[in-house]
Amino acid sequence: MKKSEKHIFINGKIFTSDDSHPYADSMIVEEGRIIWIGTKSDMPKEYAEIIAGQPCTKDGCSSVTDLQGRRVIPGFVDAHMHPVMLADFRKKITAMPPEINSIEDLVKAVRERREQQTAGEWIEGWGYDEQGLLEKRSPTRYDLDRGCSDSPVSIMRTCAHIRCVNSMALKLAGIDRNTPDPPGGEIERDENGEPTGVLKENARNLIVPLMPQESVEQHVDNLLELGGVLTSQGITTICDMGNLDESDNIPVYEAAAKRGFHQRVGVYYMWDFFADDKGFHIPEERYDRNRQIFAAGLKLIGDGSISGRTAWMDEPYYGSDNEYGISTCSDELMESAIAFCRSHHCQLSMHAMGSRAIARMVDRAAREKNWMEDGTPYVRIEHVTEPKEESLERAADSGIAFITQPIFPYAESASYLKNLGAERLKKCYPFRHVLEKGVKTGFSTDAPATFWAVPSDPFPGLKLAVTRKSYLGADCGADQAIDIETALKLYTRESAQIAGFHDMGMLAPGYRADFAVLNEDILKTNPEDIDKICVVQTYIDGELVYQKED
Repeated sequence: MKKSEKHIFINGKIFTSDDSHPYADSMIVEEGRIIWIGTKSDMPKEYAEIIAGQPCTKDGCSSVTDLQGRRVIPGFVDAHMHPVMLADFRKKITAMPPEINSIEDLVKAVRERREQQTAGEWIEGWGYDEQGLLEKRSPTRYDLDRGCSDSPVSIMRTCAHIRCVNSMALKLAGIDRNTPDPPGGEIERDENGEPTGVLKENARNLIVPLMPQESVEQHVDNLLELGGVLTSQGITTICDMGNLDESDNIPVYEAAAKRGFHQRVGVYYMWDFFADDKGFHIPEERYDRNRQIFAAGLKLIGDGSISGRTAWMDEPYYGSDNEYGISTCSDELMESAIAFCRSHHCQLSMHAMGSRAIARMVDRAAREKNWMEDGTPYVRIEHVTEPKEESLERAADSGIAFITQPIFPYAESASYLKNLGAERLKKCYPFRHVLEKGVKTGFSTDAPATFWAVPSDPFPGLKLAVTRKSYLGADCGADQAIDIETALKLYTRESAQIAGFHDMGMLAPGYRADFAVLNEDILKTNPEDIDKICVVQTYIDGELVYQKED
């Protein structure tokens, strides 16, 4: 489409995510933005004449696309994921069903990967969940040694907060029975005091300096492949929530964009890896949110995960009297992050799953005034599994936003039941209550950090939000269900606003024409079948970037 050309879309069932004008059937796009949207009968005369087959009399020609009565929604805004990690992980061992259902399957996969490599080369994998393995436990160094003993092996747990390594990896890192636990981390040990190979929270980073780093070219190739997956899922906008090392993802995205990567990206820097670097600096131009790729702010990790029993809770984990999880962020680290974001007017993202971590982060953030200058929330809290009433009220009063992941209870209910019990599972992720308390909230996936083979797929999370039933049929609390229109708004408009994409997430005049065309009408589909819906077309800036093959 030429810049002067206007693109007319007609005969759609358009859900706009715009409360003032929620439904439409037609829209007009110019230079990537919507200039009019409404019903075809109300379309400006000059465009209605074009649809009727009369010659174009306006400057520049117009093209017409018939949406054929299909449901159209704004492009999904996944406001919390790790795309570079996900793109790279897709090349590693995927330690989850359908390929791997037991530790023995994992041992076999490690052995097969070793046969394709030479001794000494790292073998990496990701995605295991103890409750998804036949043995119902984490793999250990001894299990991985049976797969390979002459190369270091690292298998990341699904939550990305726990890493399991073999004996060679421990030896290379100098980890033995005398190695102390790092602050905010735990080296798991057996009854004899020997490391089991399971490294929790900050202890997982002890291995990172030894691991091979992919080249920028490899990252870009992987990211381009992932970009195709994202467009096929209707995902047009994303946030990259940081790496497990000090690498900078912005050059990777910029290189990928030159080769056709379509999504807009807000990038967050994991503050743990930069706080002690006196020379750390984000170039001023990177903060420009009009760029396709921009620096959104910093990310802090306040605790662990529910499925890994490391989220920091007020109430102990199920079956324990004294197991409350791990606090992973020091006061000094939090204060330095707040100071940086305040002085640079960028957003602070704070990971907090457990009630105690949520309260700590919200209470500290609420003492600040909003330092953002464009209406973006100055602080966003990630995950928010078991918030207390005081935390909800304080967040609402202070303009602190929540980004949460309905895919977690959907895909990980077995671990949640084991770690929290049936009654607490029903109270996890209280979407309806959070919204009723007035907290601005958005949805995301945290891909790849969930136990799901296609972790970026938005539809399973939407299904959980509406049905409050997990993939395995577990009751996740029907009283916290929300309707599908609200769920779509949380995955589009609300996520966009929280992440600072102020001209995305809605189909309205002045907004970017980013939208997905679905094979079924998601507003009328049986909620139990929402996860079966697929995207048939994706448009970014009004241009077709994905077409499902017949």
